[in-house]
This record gives sequence, C-alpha cells and structure tokens, in this order.
Amino acid sequence: MSWLRRPRARLALAVWIALVAVLAAIVARSHFTADMSVFLPREPTPEQRLLVEQLREGMVSRLILVGVEGGDAKARAETSRRLAASLRADARFASVNNGETTHLQADQRWLFDNRYALSPRVTPAHFSEAGLRSALQDTLDFLASPAGLLAKPLVTRDPTGEMISLLQGLASSGQPQRDEHGVWTSRDGDTALLVLLTRASGADIDAQEAAMAAVRAAFDAARAALPPAPGSALRLEMTGPGVFSVESRDTIKSEVSRIATLGTVLVATLLLLVYRSPTVLLLSLLPMITGALAGIAAVGLGFGTVHGLTLGFGTTLIGEAVDYAIYLFVQGGSGREIRQFWPTIRLGLLTSIAGFIALFFSGFPGLAQLGVYSVAGITVAALTTRYLLPALLPENFRLRDVTPVGRRLAALAAASTRLRWLVPVLAIAAVAVLVVKRDSLWNSELFALSPVPAAAQELDLRLRAEMGAPDSRYLVVVTGADADAALRAAERLAPTLDALREQGVLDGWDSPARYLPSLATQQARLAAVPDRAELERRLNVAAAGLPLSASRLTPFLDDAEAARARPPLTRAGMEGTSLAMAVDAMLLSTDQGARALLPLRAPAAKDHVMDAARVRAALAQAGVAQAEVMGEPLFLDLKHESDALYAGYLDEAITLSLGGAAAVVLILLLFQRSPRRVWRACAPLVAAVLVVCAGLALAGEQLILLHLVGMLLIVAVGSNYTLFFAAEDGMPDPRTLASLLVATLTTVSGFGLLAVSQVPVLHAIGITVGPGALLSLAFCAMLSPARRDGGQPG
Repeated sequence: MSWLRRPRARLALAVWIALVAVLAAIVARSHFTADMSVFLPREPTPEQRLLVEQLREGMVSRLILVGVEGGDAKARAETSRRLAASLRADARFASVNNGETTHLQADQRWLFDNRYALSPRVTPAHFSEAGLRSALQDTLDFLASPAGLLAKPLVTRDPTGEMISLLQGLASSGQPQRDEHGVWTSRDGDTALLVLLTRASGADIDAQEAAMAAVRAAFDAARAALPPAPGSALRLEMTGPGVFSVESRDTIKSEVSRIATLGTVLVATLLLLVYRSPTVLLLSLLPMITGALAGIAAVGLGFGTVHGLTLGFGTTLIGEAVDYAIYLFVQGGSGREIRQFWPTIRLGLLTSIAGFIALFFSGFPGLAQLGVYSVAGITVAALTTRYLLPALLPENFRLRDVTPVGRRLAALAAASTRLRWLVPVLAIAAVAVLVVKRDSLWNSELFALSPVPAAAQELDLRLRAEMGAPDSRYLVVVTGADADAALRAAERLAPTLDALREQGVLDGWDSPARYLPSLATQQARLAAVPDRAELERRLNVAAAGLPLSASRLTPFLDDAEAARARPPLTRAGMEGTSLAMAVDAMLLSTDQGARALLPLRAPAAKDHVMDAARVRAALAQAGVAQAEVMGEPLFLDLKHESDALYAGYLDEAITLSLGGAAAVVLILLLFQRSPRRVWRACAPLVAAVLVVCAGLALAGEQLILLHLVGMLLIVAVGSNYTLFFAAEDGMPDPRTLASLLVATLTTVSGFGLLAVSQVPVLHAIGITVGPGALLSLAFCAMLSPARRDGGQPG
C-alpha cells in the first residue's frame, strides 16, 4: 500500500470516496418500484391507464385457479373440500369456491331474502293479474320438469319464480360442472377445480407469494389426512397472474444470480490470467461500481423513482466499464500512454452517449430512464478509469508483455484483410434476409417479454377453459360520480350487452349491478310490488283454475310485504357472502368517484376472440353518458392495449435509435474531419448489427425491445474497437490489439452466459451483444487497410 503515500493517489482516492458517499446517499434515498405506471406514456390514453390499473389492482391480478389431479375422484373431492375449508379460514383470501353447496348457502339465503330488489323480472306488468298468472303457470311447468324437485320447497314463498330466475342468471355467467361428490371438476373428470381470490392486489408480489405458500401448505395437510388411495399421487396445480408474477420474479432472481456469479468468475479468471495481479483486478471493478451508483442516482434525481426493469437493463450497459479498465491496464498505465489512447476512448464514449441520449426524448418515462441510467453510468465509469485508476496503480506498474500475442493477432488480422469482400457480401445478404422477413421480424406482443414457460401458459388456458370463466381480456368500463352513479350507468348498458349476446358477438357478461342494483332500480322494483291487500286480490284472480291454490300462498304475501318495508341493499349488507367479493372486484373507488367493470366473455366458437369494432359501435349508440357519469363507456381489450402499448415503445425506440445513430455519425464527422475515417468506424458496426439481426431472423427468433437494447450495446462496445482501427493508418499496434481481444473476450464471456438464459429479456441481450461484439472486432480487422509504409503492422 506504499502507493497511498503519493499525494496524487491520496487526493484521487479521497475525491472518489467522497463521490461514492454522495452517490450512495442519493441511492439510499431513492425510491425503487415495480409499478407499471412508470412505463405508461407521459400522456396515456384512458385505455392505457385502465390497463395498468387492472394489471396492478384489478380482479384479474388477484385470481388464483387451482387444480387437484391424481388419485381417484373421491380422493380429489375430499382434498378439494379440505383445501377449501382451510383456505376459507385464512385471512389472505377474500373468496374460496370449489362448487360445494354448503358454501353457497349464505349466498342463496341472501339472494332469496332480497329477490324482489335483485330480480330484473320485477316490474308492474309482472305483478299484474296477467303477469302473476303467467308466472304461476311457468312455476308449475318448472315443477313438472326433472329440476322441479329443487324448487318445490320454495313454491309457497316464491310462486312467481324470482329465486329460480336469479340462480339461472348467475349460472349463465359460466361455472364448471360438479361431480357426484359435489365439487367442481373438469370436463374429463380428472381434475378437481377451485377458484381463489386474494385480498392483496397482484402488484403485491410478496403477498401473492405468501398466498401461494398457504395453498401449498393446506394442500399438503389435506393430502396427508387422507388414507392411501390407488392410482397416482395427488398433485397440486396453480395458475393466475399472481402466480405468474411470483414465479417470474423467482426465475429472474435465480437466473440473474446464477449468471452474475458465473459471469463474474469467468471474467475475473480471464482478467487474472492477463493482469496476474489481484490488486489490479480489484481496481478494475471500481469504474463499474461507481458507474452503477451514478446511473441509479441520476435516475432517482431525475424521475423520483427507479424502476426495477430500468435497473436490470441498465446494469448490463455498465459492462462497457470493464473495457475501459482493460484498455488502461493492457496498453499501459503511465500518463504518457494514457494520453496517447485517451482521445480514442473519449470519442468512443461520446458516440455511446450520443446513441443513448436519444432515449432522453422518449415519451415513455421507462425508456427515458434507461437513457439517463446509461449515459450517467458509462460517463462516470470512463472518468473513473481516466482519473482514479492511474493514480491508484502501483509505481512502475507493468503487466506481463502482451506484445507477442499482439503480433500474432496483427498477423492474423492482416491475413483477414484478404477477406474484406466478405463483409459487404454478408451485409447485403443480411439486408435481403431482413427485407424478406420484414413482416415477421418484430414481435409486437408484450407477452413476448414474459419469462413464464410455455407449459405454464398452457396450464393457465386449460384451467380457465375448465372453469368456464372469462379470461378477463375484455372489459366494459364506466365511471360515475359515486358508486350508485356507476351502478346506474352499468344498468343502462344491460340491454346493449344482452343484444350483443343474442347476436353472438359475446357469450355472456357480468356486472356489479347484477348483485347490487342501484338505489333507483331497487326502489322501482319494490314499488312494482303491490301492497298486501291488492296483491292478494290479484293473486286470487291469477290463480283461479290453476292447481296452485291462492290460499296456500300466504307465505308469498308475507314475504312480499316484508320486502316492501326492507331498507335498500348496500355493500355492507352483503358481508359474509361470496357475492360481496364479486361486487368488490367489479365496483372500484377512484380519486374521481367510482368505476364499474363489466367483464365480457368472448365466443368460444370464435376462438375466444371478440369483434371489438361491433362492441365499440354498440356502446357508442347506447347513450349512457349523463352528468353524473364521467365520459362514455370504454371497451377495454387488455391484450390489445398491452400489445399496443408495447408496440408504441418499440416503434419509438426504433425511431430514437436511428436518431442516435445519426448523432453518432455527426459526432464522428465533427471530431475525425474525415469521411473516410468515419466510414471505417461505422461500416463494421453497421455490418455487425445487420448480420446479427439477419442471423436471429433466420434462426426463427422474433426481435423484441431488448434485442434493440442489445444493438445499442453493440454500437456502444464496438465503437471503441472501430475507433482504435480508424485512428491508425493501418492495424493498431500489438498492445492495442491485445487489449481489444481481451475486451472482446470479456464481453462475449459475460453476454454469452445471458444468451443461454431462459428469461427472454436476458436471452435477447445476450444473443445480440455476444455475437455482435465478436463480429465488430472481426469486421474491423477485415476492413482495415494495409499500412502506407508497407511495413508489418506492429
């Protein structure tokens, strides 16, 4: 540590420590988030804002579908019952349903007690003499049917069939079939089904993970309590947005940890072989640490919050800092040597900044964050390399002589110039491939970024289909000044949605007003029920000549009179029923009032795809907008909106990247003042990017946003290679060539590991940058001219 006695070293170290302390303090105060609203446009459409709210807080995000497989039907049913009973006692779940009738008793009792306020059939005409007679006749016909035994106990209290009508309406919303043991089962009878709704939103991944752990623990306990049964062992399956979020986070954490560990060991081993000094190896990490802190601090100060995706993507960009240290250590750490190659590094830094600074102008804060992180990070990393590391290097610092390796590289590079014709041929062929593949080149679906395996996606589709539940892709949304106004708006849409169902545009729909009608609707329905004396008179007329005597229907008169005196239904009065959960999921409070969500089921005959244009046209003609209703009803296709949001990201990122490329060319022209040198610097990068893109297309891999980030990285890393070649009249000197080779090997080693990752965002960056860096260096050598003096390079 004698080098610390030097004043310059002490000053440099003190300044660096102060800088790191300031950056660390800013980072410590920064707010980190996974809130998708950071990736909304600065001026989002109402549909885009609703999309993010649904992904974070909506009913979709809180749903867990469970399947119990294996064993025999009796074992599956008993496990389902035990599992449901355990989870209903768990405060983490708002609702647990497996089709058991015992669970439905509270719902049925509440429905029966409030049937006149809930039933859409309750109108003045329904309680006229003719209406009563028609209702009585329908009830008698139903009693004669095979299902009539279920309604027989209710006849004297509900001869007009309101309860049967309500139950049929609820059943039309889609439910699985029950097996002989009374629980929900799949159509083939091999899977017992449960549907759970967590109290925590899908954005609370820790709470979702705890809920999943509770399900597994309850399943293990239920399975252990059963006697051994023939057949295969019972198995638990879970799916849903919350499950996907937890599993994705775990996958990414494990992949990142594994790859980071392997990458660090691989790069450190490679650098140790070159440096032969643990001290120098540790010093080479300082630019990376400082750059990462600077990137986080810059985003925190500029945006007030740092998104986890920005942190993950931006950290990969700081890998360029390793190259700066390699150039310093391999080419020599003395002041004279640094002054020789620093202008080239500085120009490479400026070109990298030019490429990423274009993202500053993005209308999407997420992309702007990535630009700020990258620019701040690589700038501080480069300055740390330039001014800190030379001061901290031991006196008389020298690595082992790499000149022999450099000379062999120079000879190999000189030989490769005979293949310079191959570069334009490959570039032209790549352009041809990209033109042919242009329609399928980019994947514009947001789900392409998902780390969820295909098997998990198939399980989700299968269980949703078995549940007969909507996939919640399609929603109609109305917003009112308060909850009652939102309910009134939802009720006004009912005729329109019923008409669309009759036309086959949709299979069904749901609404919070089905379970909690607006106050006006409740009052109108109860007002349609005559007082006791008048109702008795009409009933006597209506029942004349029918097998159902009016004298037996006194309980009906009692219930009707009690309904007229009962206070209006409220959400508080639904407590203890699963119907309260349905209302909570579809009737949401907002800062501006209340919002009603009406899920739509797409026709199964049309592959569960809805004609969005017809739905929007019908809604536009519905005319539900009132002073108390805030705007027209919105039709929301969650998949379409998420894909459109992602496509907007992609289109803008491509445009900004092209703008950044133009800025790089202008900077090179300004500093190089030679179109020939600019061409020599740009041609290898352009060819590398084209060949990599064409290779990915030929391999059947559609490009996503992270491939584009990888292309920016090719330019950022490869520009240093090309500028060293362009700065010379021929080949760079041997030590420079050796440093470029080491830098390329570390880049390929680090990003090569990402290429084998199962996480799409990591795989996309790795499969792009690894080959791109290698091709950039190879193309630089192939396009390098011979020295003017005709001498041997180096």
